[in-house]
Amino acid sequence: MARIRRNEADEPVPGGPAAGLACSFVSKVFLSIHVLAAILAVGPVAVAASMFPAALKRGDTGTLRLLYRICRVYAWVGIAVPLFGFAVAGTMHVTGDTWVLVSIGLTAVAAAVLALLVLPGQRAALAEPEAEPGGGVATAVDTRRLAARLGMVTGVFNLLWAVVTVLMIIRPGSSTGV
Repeated sequence: MARIRRNEADEPVPGGPAAGLACSFVSKVFLSIHVLAAILAVGPVAVAASMFPAALKRGDTGTLRLLYRICRVYAWVGIAVPLFGFAVAGTMHVTGDTWVLVSIGLTAVAAAVLALLVLPGQRAALAEPEAEPGGGVATAVDTRRLAARLGMVTGVFNLLWAVVTVLMIIRPGSSTGV
């Protein structure tokens, strides 16, 4: 049975489980859109960004361009995830809960890693002149270093999203009953 959130006067807090069907329905709609957006927007970025370093090592320019485009386009689509996340938190009146604030902070860090490290690294890799067969040893070494760096920052990006996902599932300290 869900706990009902109460204020100082021991009255039910609006938006909690006692708020009725309308709030519950709206919360569920926003939550559904939030989860779908996360799966359909963040998932492709996580996969494509993870595949990029290996394609870079192989020198597969066509694949690199495709993976970069997927990351860039879906990063913009991914803006829907925190927007609907705020909508869910607002309808459930949990915006100030610790697990939500930590998730917001980690999402901001993940967005910064993507925007400031992953995408610029991919763009730099696409701008690198291709190593000529039998020559360009420095370029090959630089490519391996860039691939390793991209692998590391992509791993950080994916780890941040994994932590946010776990927080969204277990909601430590939550009393929403959802």
